[in-house]
Amino acid sequence: MPETYDLLIKGGRAVLPGGTMTCDIAVKDGRIAELGEISDHAAGEVIDATGLTVLPGVIDSQVHFREPGMEHKEDLKTGTAAAALGGVTSIFEMPNTKPPTIDAAALNDKFDRARGRARVDHAFFVGATADNVEQLTELERLPGVPGIKIFMGASTGSLLVDEEEVLDQITKRLTRRFSVHAEDEARLRERRHLVADGAEPEMHPKWRDAQAAVQATQQICRLARANGARVHVLHISTAEEMAVLADYKDVATVETTPQHLTLAAPDCYRTHGSHVQMNPPIRDARHRAGVWAGVSQRIVDVLGSDHAPHTAEEKDKPYPTSPSGIPGVQTLLPLMLDHVDQGRLSLEHLVELTSAGPARVFNVMRKGRIAVGYDADLALVDLHARREITRDWLASKAGWSPFEGTACTGWPVMTLVRGQTVAREGELIGEPQGKPVGFLETLRESKAGR
Repeated sequence: MPETYDLLIKGGRAVLPGGTMTCDIAVKDGRIAELGEISDHAAGEVIDATGLTVLPGVIDSQVHFREPGMEHKEDLKTGTAAAALGGVTSIFEMPNTKPPTIDAAALNDKFDRARGRARVDHAFFVGATADNVEQLTELERLPGVPGIKIFMGASTGSLLVDEEEVLDQITKRLTRRFSVHAEDEARLRERRHLVADGAEPEMHPKWRDAQAAVQATQQICRLARANGARVHVLHISTAEEMAVLADYKDVATVETTPQHLTLAAPDCYRTHGSHVQMNPPIRDARHRAGVWAGVSQRIVDVLGSDHAPHTAEEKDKPYPTSPSGIPGVQTLLPLMLDHVDQGRLSLEHLVELTSAGPARVFNVMRKGRIAVGYDADLALVDLHARREITRDWLASKAGWSPFEGTACTGWPVMTLVRGQTVAREGELIGEPQGKPVGFLETLRESKAGR
């Protein structure tokens, strides 16, 4: 008797670990059960993917969904809705909420908040502080935690860790790969006078200059190597950092963002003002070319959105009182598919950066590739569709994007999480059923379940 599957995706071209080919995908109990020509098998549901390309769902390993404490900007419900509409099937959320995620109680509160509200699978970073150093080894191995996040700059209160002695203690204790926002806080303070009241947003990359990023990246990589630790350096924005990181590939993995690959100063500031203000900043075309060189040379391991929403009213405040950060989880895949269309990278390389790369860097269980036994987290895209990023398509509570009006060739048309359709043609489907992401390095602890 023929096997009966829950779902059969027919006729699409799938980006598999070994290459891209026309391939049917059968799903049972939320996982990929068979690949190939499956015309003789029955299924409860059949999706005709003719003319579409099937990608592993995007794992966006850097988002800020602002809950708890800043829900007027974003929350777990709206942030994961934006993710689903953009072909993102898993998100790793950052700890700079109010209160910050720096202990087990705050972590459990986030998982409680996500239950029944998150449309995609999710994990939550724990933040390092000078006060929780002794607990970090335990905290980094809790179920649903992708690792520890260190803010060396661009943060406030207890989440700012800028003293070398504390950074040394942290890197000696951690056993998992940790993630870092690398900007040198002392240099930022020294240069703060450059953006006194009345400064223009295009001064942002002059204040938070390339040297501030390079110094911090050199420091954290040096400490990681000295202490036998593994570091993941986030949102690289300079050409010089790529050269540094190429020398530290024994201990360092690298992330950059679509915005640092797409925008360039000073034009972006003259057009969008503080609506493209972020940390680290968008820099000039030389640095953008240097970041692209890091992508093409495979120094970059991961693309993350650094989704960091604020309301339009907050962003319209006079610089530098305007907050840094932009929405991005929903626009990551369309922007990068357009770069694929422009020939700047291959589709297979994009999948490495957005799916297989995050899964490898963070040791994610059963995600990041289209293969039998893996979760059926899939993004069906139309590589030939040319559509415009419009405000009415955006689901973020922020309600805006600096990429509004941008036309992209290549568009996500359907998103599936563990075999369940969560978004189709710009519409959310079904009820939120997101679950915590599993990590190999928390396997023993996660047997108790969350």
